Amino acid sequence: MTSFTERIDGPSAIAIWGSDEPGNEFRLGTRELDWHHHRRGQLFCIESGLIRLHTRQGSWLLPPQRIGWLPPGLHHKVTLSGVLSGWGVMLTPGASRTLPSQPCVMGVSDLLRALVRRAAGWTSADRLTPAQTRLVAVLLDEVRSAPQEPLHLPMPTETRALRIANALIKRPSDGRTLQEFAAWTGLSERTARRIFMAETGMSFAQWRQQARLTLALERLARNEAVADVAERLGYATPSNFIAMFRRAFGAPPARYFSTQRATRGRTG
Repeated sequence: MTSFTERIDGPSAIAIWGSDEPGNEFRLGTRELDWHHHRRGQLFCIESGLIRLHTRQGSWLLPPQRIGWLPPGLHHKVTLSGVLSGWGVMLTPGASRTLPSQPCVMGVSDLLRALVRRAAGWTSADRLTPAQTRLVAVLLDEVRSAPQEPLHLPMPTETRALRIANALIKRPSDGRTLQEFAAWTGLSERTARRIFMAETGMSFAQWRQQARLTLALERLARNEAVADVAERLGYATPSNFIAMFRRAFGAPPARYFSTQRATRGRTG
């Protein structure tokens, strides 16, 4: 895949379909890729498991049946958990210019998935035909119109606020109030509140819930029991955790990944 992500010449879009089957050229599975960057932008979608994309500004989660977008040239590292199949589209910097300038997670339509499946048959082409060029234009239109989803965990950059954020990621069940965290780092509560809003776009309470949500998805992707996840994240009861998860994703956590697999079966 490296040659495709670094190639500036050739087709504006190069699509691939990968799996964790032995012998597949684009192996997935469970692994971690350390800090790196690519010359091409990347669209990617998985059909099982979970991907966490880390950048200097924060992290993004990619559950099944969503599109992840990574602009060209952005330093990042990637953690894959139980990813058995998925696809990617590598775009030249020119083709990437009309897409968001920051990483994001978006919904995926049946049409977009079908377009990628078609384009995956051109992987070895040196140039696109006029018909293929038109299809890529439709593919990019579909991406631009896809709704973005709130699966980003932005990180504060101010040293003391970042210390608070890292402490909560390491121990999400920590129930200290913002006032207590602020005193622990030498900040006033008012200053800590202002920093979180200014640097993450969220209140401290919103940020803590978003952190717990992203960590929950990672643990559920590893098949941890819902009750265990709720306890590790600091929820008083599993029902409180389930209610939060349902509000965020429209389905309770016990059925979330099985629902995604059922959706894949209907569209595959």
